[in-house]
Amino acid sequence: MSELISYHLEDGIATLTLSNGKVNAISPDVIAAFNAALDQAVTDRAVVIITGQPGILSGGYDLKVMTSGPKEAVALVTSGSTLARRLLSHPFPVIVACPGHAVAKGAFLLLSADYRIGVDGPFSIGLNEVQIGMTMHHAGIELARDRLRKSAFHRSVINGEMFNPQSAVDAGFLDAVVSAEELQGAALAAARQLKKINMTAHKNTKLKVRKALLETLDNAIIQDQEHLV
Repeated sequence: MSELISYHLEDGIATLTLSNGKVNAISPDVIAAFNAALDQAVTDRAVVIITGQPGILSGGYDLKVMTSGPKEAVALVTSGSTLARRLLSHPFPVIVACPGHAVAKGAFLLLSADYRIGVDGPFSIGLNEVQIGMTMHHAGIELARDRLRKSAFHRSVINGEMFNPQSAVDAGFLDAVVSAEELQGAALAAARQLKKINMTAHKNTKLKVRKALLETLDNAIIQDQEHLV
């Protein structure tokens, strides 16, 4: 599919593997590759697994783009939030197999999926925007508000607290933690289980459950475009 997002289809399961340098930075090209891969997955009617490289899912947005100017930063955040919205409303199940760190936009990928598996180890998962001097965008706040436990939401978004994989389950970033050696097998087992459900019912129920969130995100994306400039 792309050097940035590889696409492997087998037995109705599409594995999308992010590969963009040491921290798997989310750039405009990565988001374009994500959208192309998701288009293909819809055509293939496949359950989706999103994963990264050993030790990392993603360290977040490409900081070279974010610091190159307001126009570029707004465009990247807008396309990233739109990708989150797309994942949340994807017509087939989306699993994230997180092989390590998931920071900022990397953690938002976790919050945009239907089922999230992490690996045990000395990894950081969370939203570090305020740690690095970035005021959290509206879409990020609303996604975190919906998907994180209330007790973790303020600590994560306002305080920039980072979680290890085990505490990330309690916070709401992950659903399960396995060893690094078990990650691929666990993700495939989850995908095979999800393949058994009725996909029309899954899609329609997902859209009902997330109707308010999707509408809130639409408004938040507009707010971010107005206020980030």
